[in-house]
Amino acid sequence: MATGTIKKLVADRGFGFITADDGKDYFFHRSGVEDFDRLRGNEKVEFDIESSPKGPRANRVRVSDSE
Repeated sequence: MATGTIKKLVADRGFGFITADDGKDYFFHRSGVEDFDRLRGNEKVEFDIESSPKGPRANRVRVSDSE
């Protein structure tokens, strides 16, 4: 499981980007987020990294318990 921070949230279009603690950025889609409508941006999150046709992306994104 990876950790990072919501870098950009485009709520009206249902996606965003996470900057992982290792400095890499990952795309995420609302379908891979627990409770997408509660995200505000700049939150610490935990997520899994999976392969997609366009490269690695974040999935099973959830707000970190330490938040």
